[in-house]
Amino acid sequence: QVQLVESGGGLVQAGGSLRLSCAASGRTFSSYAMGWFRQAPGKEREFVAAIRGSGGSTYYADSVKGRFTISRDNAKNTVYLQMNSLKPEDTAVFYCAASAGAYASANLRAYKYWGQGTQVTVSS
Repeated sequence: QVQLVESGGGLVQAGGSLRLSCAASGRTFSSYAMGWFRQAPGKEREFVAAIRGSGGSTYYADSVKGRFTISRDNAKNTVYLQMNSLKPEDTAVFYCAASAGAYASANLRAYKYWGQGTQVTVSS
């Protein structure tokens, strides 16, 4: 069982930055690929970024490529999402998730454990 707790959300103006953190419980954190997803009001949850268990490979949705950076610190059992050049359309609840395996995926169904989410609001 893995428990995930996100933090770092908030209100920011367009063009600003936020860094989300996701702290995971458990002693096998490096064996899980981690992902960030988001869900805007009235929309389905969508993939944002993912990182392999080792941290060696990262993947991004086209909408955030070049603006967001996913990283992880396996010694701290934490995954991060650095978000720069934020836009109003980035407003959503952001969730971190742990995959059942070490290979990162953009598929929501590949993730077994989910955090409770953190709200990100970007004002224009």
